[in-house]
Amino acid sequence: MALYKLRLPHMGEGVIEATLTAWLKEVGDTVEEDEAVFEVATDKVDSEVPSEVPGILKEKLFQPGDAIKIGEVVAIIETDREVEDDDDDLAGLLTAGDVKTNTEASSVEKETEPVISTKNRLYSPLVKNIAKVEGISQEELDAIPGTGRNGRVTKRDILKYLKERETRVTKTEIKAKPAEIPSHKDTTQPPVPSGISASGYVPKEKGIIIEPGDEIIEMDRMRKLIAEHMVRSKHTSPHVQSFVEADVTRMVRWRNKIKDAFLKREGEKITFTPIFIYLLAKTIREFPMINVQVDGDKIIRKKNINIGMAVALPTGNLIVPVIKNADQYSLLGLTKKVNDLAKRARENKLHPDEIVGGTYTLTNIGSFGNIAGTPIIPQPQVAIMAVGAIRKMPAVIETPEGDVIGIRHKMILSHSYDHRVVDGMLGGLFVKRFGELLENFDENTEI
Repeated sequence: MALYKLRLPHMGEGVIEATLTAWLKEVGDTVEEDEAVFEVATDKVDSEVPSEVPGILKEKLFQPGDAIKIGEVVAIIETDREVEDDDDDLAGLLTAGDVKTNTEASSVEKETEPVISTKNRLYSPLVKNIAKVEGISQEELDAIPGTGRNGRVTKRDILKYLKERETRVTKTEIKAKPAEIPSHKDTTQPPVPSGISASGYVPKEKGIIIEPGDEIIEMDRMRKLIAEHMVRSKHTSPHVQSFVEADVTRMVRWRNKIKDAFLKREGEKITFTPIFIYLLAKTIREFPMINVQVDGDKIIRKKNINIGMAVALPTGNLIVPVIKNADQYSLLGLTKKVNDLAKRARENKLHPDEIVGGTYTLTNIGSFGNIAGTPIIPQPQVAIMAVGAIRKMPAVIETPEGDVIGIRHKMILSHSYDHRVVDGMLGGLFVKRFGELLENFDENTEI
């Protein structure tokens, strides 16, 4: 029997570590080839990591909550397959795994290369991110006792500190409130002091008043990250919007004509989204300076056209899978790609590298019945297009015999762009050209 080292694989562009969220197998369990063994989370997406060989899970080297660097060995699998040897000391890894699983050392964070440091102390990216989201100052962070190796602050340390800090604040707030003397004998529960919920929660923001019956909902990890990214984008990019109304009657007629045959032939639906992306890619090729990123006082013009498409998840959160080299797809290829990414996004089955590297983004707010919007630019991109609901509208139609009133399908295009590098002329002409391509859609297009 051989011992196979299951490592944390490459998780996408710019990702250097991930957090172990759950083990899907226990020590002694049988593992099939390509079967998921554990789950990890990055700041982008949750993923399952499969084994490349069949066998028995022999050791777990990390615990849920631990930060793991790309390429580190996470588990040891005993297999009858022939595996390649490398320089890692398996005996040492197994010993480390045994230590990690005992009660005494369960709170010790595995040593990883820190990417962020202060004057006298090193912190993992996971700890720094928690501190940022929870509003912990650098001085507070430096004062937190660390139980990790060499006094490092672990995830458990910082979460314990947050819990204790909230308890201290709650007690202080309650103590500061004068005792309320009831005017008559009352057997009901005593009133909750103003600004404090029945659970003892104290608002961090001034002006927030907790009323009886208010529900305190903890943001999940994805919602915290979305909030952080949106605030950062508004602070980074001066947003400007341009709007165009487009007559998309030809596009609607074409889709209505082919959709049933397409469903029968391909076994899946064709929506308007792949058409939007197909024409957006054409527009970007005509206006390459919209396909850029900003690095200080440098403008990086991207070679590839990678279009992100915003997908609403069942949880109410949002994720943006990216179609790499979107301009190289046919309309049929884009339809297949859009359907696949949207389906796997809602099932939480996207791969980490499928949600990074975007250079321009499309959001279809029309799917919620909205006619227009002012979307926030996903960093480090400089523009995003929102397409509104398609509505039947009365319109003036020019004919050789004169103008007449007719019913047309119309939609509003909302273009948000970064005024640091995209001026009104470029941003306005871009959305105008996109609208023209939609209006002039060829009804004889084959797919």
